[in-house]
Amino acid sequence: MNVWILNHYADSPDRQATGHYDLGKQLVAKGHKVTIFASGFSHYKLCEDRLQSGEKFVVENHGGVNFIWLKTFPYRGNHWRRIVNMVSYAWRALLVGRKLPEKPDVIIGTCPHTFGATAAYALARLKRARFFYEVRDLWPQTLVDVGALSENSPITWSLRKLEKFLFERSERILTVLPCIDAYVSSLGISESKVAVIPNGADFTRYDQMRAYDGKISGPFKVMYLGGLAKYHGVQVILHAAKSLEKMHSNEVEFVIVGDGPERRPLIESAEALGLRNVEFRPSVPKDQVGNVMGEADAFIMHIRDMPVLRYGISSNKLCDYLSSGRPVVFAVNSPNNPVQGAGAGLSIRPEDPAALAQAVLDLMALSPEQRILMGRNGVEYAKAHYDVRILAQRLEDVLLGGGTSIRVTESPSTLPDRLSCS
Repeated sequence: MNVWILNHYADSPDRQATGHYDLGKQLVAKGHKVTIFASGFSHYKLCEDRLQSGEKFVVENHGGVNFIWLKTFPYRGNHWRRIVNMVSYAWRALLVGRKLPEKPDVIIGTCPHTFGATAAYALARLKRARFFYEVRDLWPQTLVDVGALSENSPITWSLRKLEKFLFERSERILTVLPCIDAYVSSLGISESKVAVIPNGADFTRYDQMRAYDGKISGPFKVMYLGGLAKYHGVQVILHAAKSLEKMHSNEVEFVIVGDGPERRPLIESAEALGLRNVEFRPSVPKDQVGNVMGEADAFIMHIRDMPVLRYGISSNKLCDYLSSGRPVVFAVNSPNNPVQGAGAGLSIRPEDPAALAQAVLDLMALSPEQRILMGRNGVEYAKAHYDVRILAQRLEDVLLGGGTSIRVTESPSTLPDRLSCS
């Protein structure tokens, strides 16, 4: 097959968001051709990162996967300029894709926003290709749940109509969200149309990682590695660090690795709190992530408590955390809880600095053997559920017309007031 993927925020392996590259590389190894249309403007650094002045698009090849980097409108925050950035991506993808002489067999439109997916549908019609709609974020439901849009807004109504249109026109609905069935069926669309393929891990990236011996030979190093946006709620880590600094000075160190719109506010907040036990580092390329993660004794997975999480989570960073062989503190109010299901760490409520501080102390109080066991459980779970080679095979099955009941079942959380995964 010749597969085109339209994902505004996709990255090559020298950056962070490599999910589609990892799947594409596996499809290329199976004899398929893969081209990813992505923005040259970095969502993490908030600057043009790929194109020179005057360039409208540029083509690169990484590991056999073709990338077409598109010129898009710049922005600095979540306001009208970011919306224009999204629309400009969709428009540029449509223009460039239409002019390319080759004919794809399959076009996948990815939704962190529906504008890009709409461009993918239009290209599929123009190129007479099969169209697949991939849901990574539910639009507009996510915007409603975080308060960015009113349920009764005309914009919300329009986006819901567009979302249903894409659901209906897609051959299959691909998604990383494990509990999306009820949402899809509420729109009058059969759940059998959904294929759940979660985010995955390329285990070759961890070959050089320092082996974990479970011992505490210095400050217990707790790491958060990933994007820094408001919904991640990383401020909680700073407040937990403050309480631990008062009681356990020099015993615990927090390392926050990543970029995003909240990086500067977080650094300023840490300075205002006078924290000496928190270190900030810039994001690292995905092909170097194993070396950095090898420094950690444990990881923190935290997302603010938001209604949209009732559809479950599938996080790239959690795949990395579990694959590292280190314990994980899971602070997400989600119906699926891979850390609990694997026995790979501790689970707490989100947005609770005291609970986070206590979870770190509880991990420190365990024996090295207990921490090693948690880490080993995480690796085994990740290999069973998130190995990118297995996920690429599932994706290939769907794109070739099979895989009618593809689903990944994960252990439900014990946290109340949330749906259970079907």
